[in-house]
Amino acid sequence: MAGSNCTPVTTFSLTGLTDDPGAQAALFLLFLLIYIVTILANLGMLTLIVASPRLHTPMYYFLGNLAFVDLCSSTAITPKLLADFLSEKKLVTYAGCVAQVFIFDILGVTEGFLLAMMAYDRYMAICHPLLYSVTMSSKCCFQLVTCSYLLGLTNGVGQTIGMLRLSFCSSSVIDHFFCDISPLISLSTSDTTFNQIMLRTLASLFGVSSGVVVLLSYIAIISTILSIRSAEGKCKAFSTCTSHLAVVSIFYGTSIFMYLKASSRDDKRAAVLYTVVTPMLNPLIYSLRNQEVKEALRRLTKMKRSCMLYMYG
Repeated sequence: MAGSNCTPVTTFSLTGLTDDPGAQAALFLLFLLIYIVTILANLGMLTLIVASPRLHTPMYYFLGNLAFVDLCSSTAITPKLLADFLSEKKLVTYAGCVAQVFIFDILGVTEGFLLAMMAYDRYMAICHPLLYSVTMSSKCCFQLVTCSYLLGLTNGVGQTIGMLRLSFCSSSVIDHFFCDISPLISLSTSDTTFNQIMLRTLASLFGVSSGVVVLLSYIAIISTILSIRSAEGKCKAFSTCTSHLAVVSIFYGTSIFMYLKASSRDDKRAAVLYTVVTPMLNPLIYSLRNQEVKEALRRLTKMKRSCMLYMYG
């Protein structure tokens, strides 16, 4: 318990990824490149989806929101990380730490449910194609996406309220490269029972529920694909969800690694994957593995070239 002489912490110090100056310089350049690619890839994906009428379908509506979430989550973490690579003291204000916890916890859960909604969309497209256009209407898609954001907001509010109840007296050094709720709970000098229960309850409730939707959807999808007699039909059906399956594997792979981590160093490695690397990989996977995206990009590039020739030709 915090004593009556406890002085409220106004600034936290982050340990970061490494103290080695040479490694910090190399990591700065690497992570700067990753961040630039992340911004360009996600903005490019959003622009392509908005500008291409052929991509105005439920799957790409969800994908556009996923790109937006990845863009926000990367921006909430990476710029501060890059600045810390160039700073001797990796400081963050209490208010800044609260804001980072709030944003990160909103976006993490929102992404999980967006992936679940995308899995459900593929399930309807492959297992119930005749009902697809009716079930996955514009209204339904909007409601599913809104629900994903609201569940993320619920998680963010819950975790942030829990953090505001914590006291920090003995130390202000967070053993991480950003403000995450788990190291903050470990750092607190107050009773963290409520926070532990809330963290585990919300993580289990939201993580398991979105994971179950993905799992059941793909069990049904694989079962349907295997029942298709022609090899060409199987390939065509499976190709419609390979990009999403790759993204889901990365997301839940890092989540499982988090539960199996053995040390804070492993925690940081896993955090780098889902806060820095994954937001870059998601749009790249859809760009490289999805024929519809490639075709839309070719059409948009051809249209832009034609407009330029008309204007300056």
